[in-house]
Amino acid sequence: MSIVDELNKTFGLTDQITFLSGPAGMAVVEIENSLGCASMALQGAHLVGFQAMGEQPLIWMSDEAVFAPGKSLRGGVPVCWPWFGPHATDSSLPGHGPARTVEWKPVASSSLEDGRTSISFEMVETDATRRQCAHPLRVQLHVTVGSTLQMTLETTNLGTTPFTLGDALHTYFLVGDVRQAQVEGLDGCDYLDKVAGGKHTQQGAVTIASEVDRIYLGTGHSCAIVDPVMGRRILIRSEGSASTIVWNPWIEKTLRMGDLGPDGYLKMLCVETANAADDVVELAAGATHRLAVEYSSEAL
Repeated sequence: MSIVDELNKTFGLTDQITFLSGPAGMAVVEIENSLGCASMALQGAHLVGFQAMGEQPLIWMSDEAVFAPGKSLRGGVPVCWPWFGPHATDSSLPGHGPARTVEWKPVASSSLEDGRTSISFEMVETDATRRQCAHPLRVQLHVTVGSTLQMTLETTNLGTTPFTLGDALHTYFLVGDVRQAQVEGLDGCDYLDKVAGGKHTQQGAVTIASEVDRIYLGTGHSCAIVDPVMGRRILIRSEGSASTIVWNPWIEKTLRMGDLGPDGYLKMLCVETANAADDVVELAAGATHRLAVEYSSEAL
């Protein structure tokens, strides 16, 4: 019996959850019900698409994303864990941690009474991940697909000492034209500007007219992308998150990246739910932290 067959036997649900061999032989799971559909790669527990029934896709995925073992996918929802960005003390460790480039295993699946479908994954530890993060931790990702998309990143400290945790759901949203889109809900928040440098305070809505890479600190639990080209507002609600990252690489960086496509930057906008920089979490021994998001959209 193949791995895909074993996954379907254990966690598949008729007409709702199906495991397949995807690009480059990578295992993927398709989740579908009467309310919405989604797809995920088991490498990184990486969500690569979500669409509520009768609506436009919510998530952007690069047409030039490279599906290969150990390589992060461009687009979708990469999981950044157990740190965000460069490691605080060791620059040789992978940016955003190991979680997005290693295998995750399904641990539960269910059909909910309200028509939604739930599936949970746990990161598979290896010698490499233990070398990169020696502290004993367990991380799971719980995904619920319906007319909205819900994702919860759950970290448990299995050790006897505290652990400083950084994490993020690095979500790429599909927009009609990023130059006309705005992010609402961050007015008055301080942010660290990784392009211009320094700390600044947001005035009004966030707009994109050049490269943007900002960590907004002490943010609230809701913000929105206003997209006049696609005629919708993407609603982002969160819990257990103190930071919001807004990122678009713009033209020059896009050309250097190689897997975003020449015009990909115009169609994507990352608004990431996170605990980063000054907002990392001190996770006590035996404690569990949950970073949760819900994504939906409404017509303008």
